[in-house]
Amino acid sequence: MAERISTPSRTKEIIEENGFYFKKNFGQNFLIDSNILDRIADCAGVTSEDCVLEVGPGIGSLTQVLAERAGSVTAVEIDSNLIPILAKTLADYDNIEVLNQDILKTDIDAIIHEKNQDRPIKVVANLPYYITTPIIMDLLENERKVDSITVMVQKEVAERMQAGPGDKEYGALSIAVQYYCDAHLDMIVPPSCFMPRPKVASAVITLKVLPQRKVAAKDEKMLFHIVKCAFGQRRKTLLNCLYNQGGLNLSKEELAEVLTSLGFDERIRGEALSIEDFARLSDALSQKTQ
Repeated sequence: MAERISTPSRTKEIIEENGFYFKKNFGQNFLIDSNILDRIADCAGVTSEDCVLEVGPGIGSLTQVLAERAGSVTAVEIDSNLIPILAKTLADYDNIEVLNQDILKTDIDAIIHEKNQDRPIKVVANLPYYITTPIIMDLLENERKVDSITVMVQKEVAERMQAGPGDKEYGALSIAVQYYCDAHLDMIVPPSCFMPRPKVASAVITLKVLPQRKVAAKDEKMLFHIVKCAFGQRRKTLLNCLYNQGGLNLSKEELAEVLTSLGFDERIRGEALSIEDFARLSDALSQKTQ
C-alpha cells in the first residue's frame, strides 16, 4: 500500500512541487481527510470485482483509495495540468487508467464496454459542483450500465435529490433521481476537509440504480417533459406552466379538464405532486394528445 497523499501536508507539498494552481472554473476542491476517503469507498461498497469510473480525480487522493479496493479504476480528468501529477502520484498502481477528457463529452458506454464487458460499473467521485446535475442526469436518463453512483456534492444538492412533495428543495432533480434510484445520504462533510475550503458544506450520497422503475409511466419522455415544465416557473400553477410551456396543443380548458379528472385542483403547483401523480398526469396527457 502506497503512502496516502490525502493529508493536508502531503497535498500542499504535491501542489507546490508541481507549481499547480487551482482553477475556479473547474470547481477544484481536493479532499485532505483520509477517513472521509475510506468512508466514501465503504459507502460505494467497492470490491475487487468492481470496475469503477471516477470523475475529476484531482491529484489522485480518492483514486488511490479506490484502486486499492477495485479491480480497475478509470479516472476522467479535464485539467491537462493534473495529468503529469497523476502519473507520479499513482505510479505504484497498475489498475488505473487516467483519461484527459471532459466527462460530459466522454463516451461512457465505450468505457463500460472496454473495461467491464457491458456489466454495470460503479461511479465514485468528488464531483466538481458545476457538473453535478448534468453528469448524474446523463448517467440516469441515458441508462448507462451503472450499478450505483456514490458522489460528494453540495449538501443542498444532496438534499434536493432526497426531497419529497411539499419540501422547498423538491424539484425536477428530486423526481429524476427517485424515479431511477434509491437515494441514501451517507454523510455530511464540512469545508475543513478540503483544500481550498469551499464556502458551503458538502455531502456524500449514494444512488443505487433500480432494476425497475418505481412507477410505470407509459411515455417517459412525456413524463420528464411535464416535470420540467412544472418546475420551470415554480410560482405559477401547474395549469399555467403546462399551457405556456408544454407545447401540448391543448387549450387551457382541456388541460384543466385533465387535471380535475385526476382529482387535482386547477390551482395546484408542481411541487405538490408525487412521482406517482406525475406518472398519472403524463399518461393522461399522452392519451389526450394522441
